[in-house]
Amino acid sequence: MSDYKDYKIDTKCVQAGYTPGNGEPRQIPIIQSTTFKYATSEDMGKLFDLEANGYFYSRLQNPTNDYVAAKIAQLEGGSAAMLTSSGQAANFFALFNICECGSHIVSSSSIYGGTFNLISVTMAKMGIETTFVSPDCTPEELDDAFKENTRAVFGESIANPALTVLDIEKFAKAAHKHGVPLLVDNTFPTPVNCRPIEWGADIVTHSTTKYMDGHGAAVGGAIVDAGKFDWMAYKDKFPGLCTPDESYHGITYAEKFGREGAFITKCTSQLMRDLGCVQSPQSAYILNLGLESLHVRMPRHVENGQAVAEFLSKQPQVSYVNYPGLEGDKYYEIARKYMPKGGCGVVSFELKGGRSAAETFMKHLKLAAIETHVADARTCCLNPATSTHRQMTEEQLLAAGVPAGLIRISCGLEDKEDLIADLTQALAAI
Repeated sequence: MSDYKDYKIDTKCVQAGYTPGNGEPRQIPIIQSTTFKYATSEDMGKLFDLEANGYFYSRLQNPTNDYVAAKIAQLEGGSAAMLTSSGQAANFFALFNICECGSHIVSSSSIYGGTFNLISVTMAKMGIETTFVSPDCTPEELDDAFKENTRAVFGESIANPALTVLDIEKFAKAAHKHGVPLLVDNTFPTPVNCRPIEWGADIVTHSTTKYMDGHGAAVGGAIVDAGKFDWMAYKDKFPGLCTPDESYHGITYAEKFGREGAFITKCTSQLMRDLGCVQSPQSAYILNLGLESLHVRMPRHVENGQAVAEFLSKQPQVSYVNYPGLEGDKYYEIARKYMPKGGCGVVSFELKGGRSAAETFMKHLKLAAIETHVADARTCCLNPATSTHRQMTEEQLLAAGVPAGLIRISCGLEDKEDLIADLTQALAAI
């Protein structure tokens, strides 16, 4: 693989990860095989002992997946990466790779609902406790959330769907003060608009299902290691990385693979081996096609999101608009710091008429499709109160920060004037 670290991110999107040799396929090959053949048992044994590079079973590693993971690592400025079957799997693997029963996590409270449930409910059943803090907390409040058994800090660069922006430097400083890594889900802005590693993050995750794929074609996730966290400096906190793994021939990952390779090697050879949340080579191939145009698509998503947010902010039927690129938004200044080229194309807003107004508005949309998806080439829209949160009462919706009149719109790649025209006629029907 050629080293593209000195190239601009646009070039990396197109070319990084895979460089064909003489007479080899120009496009990444799809290695649709579960297994790989070797001449001798000794050759295969070296792979099982992690003494040689290669492939023996696609649940652990596959060449197609590794080409695409290498591209994402270079886009984020990391040392190593791996693909998973979904963004949820990526977040779970990234956290569980350094946490175990008895561990504690500090997390921003403003994160995707599915991830909140993963951390607060499912991982709690595994004996992993979490303290949630506001992304707007003071450094002192953040510091107070740490415990002796804290092993990780987690947040989202732009939260889904709240659109809060994480102060990455603040959270990284607190994490490192307590000798633990900061993990940042960077799904919404993508590395085109935000690179958390440059601001102190140690691990970056993605739901590649969203903008990276960009076409709603393949579910997937990715984990990127910055390769900078010194695990051995805190070996008492991270025995899984810093003491021999008896399930893998007594290897000590942090000693054998160093800062640059320990985290992803353990995550692959241990968690992927045991839990098997593997992305298919076909999905990885589709993901790479999306990555090749990511640098072209993201500016258009931002342009459309900005135009729609500005339009909605002036409409009498709208109570408020959440969009960090909107001047006057609570996160406008911090978004300019971490994402000077803009964040994403997702906008949320509340209609004054509540549930009834939202139902009427959604019913009259023509161009924007009603979907649970976001970050797609096609504009999609959702009213949580009548879909994902329909089991909740009005009081429960308010308590959850999802009022009945809340609408989330993910602006696609269409002409912004057509999007605004569609919103105009739907608002007029209320």
